[in-house]
Amino acid sequence: MIIMGSSRWKVAVAVLFAAECLLLACVDADEHEHTYTDKEEVVLWMNTVGPYHNRQETYKYFSLPFCVGTKKTISHYHETLGEALQGVELEFSGLDIHFKDEVMQTSYCDIELDKAKRDAFVYAINNHYWYQMYIDDLPIWGIVGEADENGEDHYLWTYKKLEIGFNGNRIVDVNLTSEGKVKLVPNTRIAMSYSVKWKKSDVKFEDRFDKTLRKDYARYSKEEEMDDMDRDLGDEYGWKQVHGDVFRPSSHPMLFSSLVGSGCQIFSVSFIVIIVAMIEDLYTERGSMLSTAIFVYAATSPVNGYFGGSLYAKQGGRRWIKQMFIGAFLIPAMVCGTAFFINFIAMYYHASRAIPFGTMVAVCCICFFVILPLNLVGTILGRNLSGQPNFPCRVNAVPRPIPEKKWFMEPAVIVCLGGILPFGSIFIEMYFIFTSFWAYKIYYVYGFMMLVLVILCIVTVCVTIVCTYFLLNAEDYRCFLSAASTAVYVYMYSFYYYFFKTKMYGLFQTSFYFGYMAVFSTALGIMCGAVGYVGTSAFVRKIYTNVKID
Repeated sequence: MIIMGSSRWKVAVAVLFAAECLLLACVDADEHEHTYTDKEEVVLWMNTVGPYHNRQETYKYFSLPFCVGTKKTISHYHETLGEALQGVELEFSGLDIHFKDEVMQTSYCDIELDKAKRDAFVYAINNHYWYQMYIDDLPIWGIVGEADENGEDHYLWTYKKLEIGFNGNRIVDVNLTSEGKVKLVPNTRIAMSYSVKWKKSDVKFEDRFDKTLRKDYARYSKEEEMDDMDRDLGDEYGWKQVHGDVFRPSSHPMLFSSLVGSGCQIFSVSFIVIIVAMIEDLYTERGSMLSTAIFVYAATSPVNGYFGGSLYAKQGGRRWIKQMFIGAFLIPAMVCGTAFFINFIAMYYHASRAIPFGTMVAVCCICFFVILPLNLVGTILGRNLSGQPNFPCRVNAVPRPIPEKKWFMEPAVIVCLGGILPFGSIFIEMYFIFTSFWAYKIYYVYGFMMLVLVILCIVTVCVTIVCTYFLLNAEDYRCFLSAASTAVYVYMYSFYYYFFKTKMYGLFQTSFYFGYMAVFSTALGIMCGAVGYVGTSAFVRKIYTNVKID
């Protein structure tokens, strides 16, 4: 009996599957094929409704006491297994829409608003409910209603104004404008209406699902077509408001330019030294790694001058010689200053780590007779080749006031959070680097270090772009340190490593450890800040280039 039951079950499934295939084969051109003939039926599906801030909390559209249109039947039903698993609840709207057939404002149903229905709508409005619809698989969003400033009176949007764009025999664009604001009063009748307008569009069918940022461009480039849903949900796209300030020179352009130039040089040194270490096995010879690093740093000084000098010129800086000196000596002064300070302690302890006077003179000669002249060459090239300000937006003469915002949108908070992910991408590698340096282990997996460097740069650029976009949306144009804050987390990790992974003690060893860890962390932070700035600068230029600004 069990076998017979199983066989019958299989036969039933096969019959149902065949029937479904037959039904699908009988369907003419529709939203499955995404092609239509003139005056062919176009279905408006109602999907879900739920709180705007809780995107995963959704309910059936008609769980709210909306009414259904007059049309009761359609030629096909559209739902797949994937839609069911994702919680898509498609229900026919009852609106009569046909391809290229315009509909003037028409009432399609009435809501008998009793107290229970009014309470349901009031709850939805207070919780910022919005709903989702589909036409030809294109999602459309609208809000249920709005409350007044005091939150006492509530209003329902009753008029759905649809504007559908078509290219040939395909639908490529749908816009919804919500109008007809009606106050919710118990024991009244509310008429729901809709209209349909068709317009030709140049959008290709393959490009109709644009990314969010491109939709931002469309809103700002054609503000007169911005629908009421966007206005009611609030202007989340405040980055356009600071177009006249985002390219304003920094408050300290000389230092800022020097930091960016030094960071680009540090990245160049790191990249080249790791490549050389992978090829030449530098770890097999004593001191070869440090000697190579010093030589490469001196040789890449034009990189510092080029990026720092060009950026300073773009920001209108005139004291370029002073900026060149700051950029050339920023990192050497930090390293040498720390080394000389620790050297005094080493001399007091008569330690072998004390640097001879002749070596210190040699390092100073490298700075003055190699690094400085090469930096000068790079600065001149940078100012002449890419020093002209070519911003896509004109900078306003008067700085725009920065509005108040939520505490978590303050630059200080963004800076603190911005370094977490870049630090997480190098956290494991930091342990092995620290161990090789402080526990005198041989480090030889430079291929993996190169991979970590690439990952760090990618993560840093992505995180900095996100942080910058958040600040620009909050109409704040002050941002740079979000990527550089990685240095803080690395230095904090050095405290953990010192106290829990080593047995160091004494003034000399402690000063040596934390002194050079401060240098390492600072250099890493400058590099991350520069990499993040370069990537974010390209992103900001891109979004403001693609926006029409009056």
